[in-house]
Amino acid sequence: MPRSIILGCGSYLPERIVTNDELAQRVDTTDEWIVERTGIRQRHIAEDGQFTSDLAFAAAERAIDHAGIAVDDIDLVILATTTPDQTFPSTATKVQARLGMSNGAAFDIQAVCSGFLYGISTADAFIRSGQAKTVLLIGAETFSRILDWEDRSTCVLFGDGAGAVVLQASANGASAGDDGAGSGHNQERGILSTHLHSDGKLNDLLYVDGGPSSTQTVGHVRMVGREVFRHAVTNLAAVVDEALDANGLERDDISWIVPHQANKRILDSTARKLGVSPERVVTTVDRHANTSAASIPLALDAAVKDGRIKRGDLLLLEAMGGGLTWGSALVRW
Repeated sequence: MPRSIILGCGSYLPERIVTNDELAQRVDTTDEWIVERTGIRQRHIAEDGQFTSDLAFAAAERAIDHAGIAVDDIDLVILATTTPDQTFPSTATKVQARLGMSNGAAFDIQAVCSGFLYGISTADAFIRSGQAKTVLLIGAETFSRILDWEDRSTCVLFGDGAGAVVLQASANGASAGDDGAGSGHNQERGILSTHLHSDGKLNDLLYVDGGPSSTQTVGHVRMVGREVFRHAVTNLAAVVDEALDANGLERDDISWIVPHQANKRILDSTARKLGVSPERVVTTVDRHANTSAASIPLALDAAVKDGRIKRGDLLLLEAMGGGLTWGSALVRW
């Protein structure tokens, strides 16, 4: 059975940066209040007329370039997003068209902040089953479009952005550019396992109060922050251990945790619960805020491009989002 390896990654952030001080001019908040409770100092916000598909396309081009493949090599485009351009068709098909793909398939996937992990599990399943050889997976959001800018408990938390990875089938866990000789790391490369969960009874803890079937409106994000925090720390620690147990590994084997960037306090609390040093947690929430399905690939790309993540490193990706949904993926880079 082929293994899915990540050939390359890329990301894109809108040019407009909104600082905490700028937000404090709109809502009753301060830079100190936001930093103390969330660790966020700024966020990127899409311009008027700049859509999720625009961000996704830019990240996709960079990932394809980093992977060193041609667009014609791609069999499948999966786009994880909560903020599609339209109710239908899928935003993934718009990206497919802009890339000039004349073959394959494209669809969206929706699991809010866990969306990228649901996407990586789906892409891995397509590759392992032989239905696709090369998959472009994107997480992209214009979350600013569904925020209530008068609700300081939510509007300070989120930002816009996109990240993407290219996954490809490899029978032995080594990419076409690896000789595989004398290197256990090359032999082990790829998606080792994915683990997905949801609990629909907790829907009302984090949701958008609108939709085409109910109110025919887009609605705004609503959240019971204290309860979401409590579930996040418990569920994320559990799903990390689930991934390690499935592969016979220990916490000390993890090179980097690449988490969903929801809140610095959640990241720190989860690390403490796991007994993992904060220095092994990739953190971008201070610069990006919570970009929902885009946050993990944005953080991954940042750590790959600055040299922290190196070939052979064991990465633990984890997230929790509305639904509630949560999950993890263990990846040998």
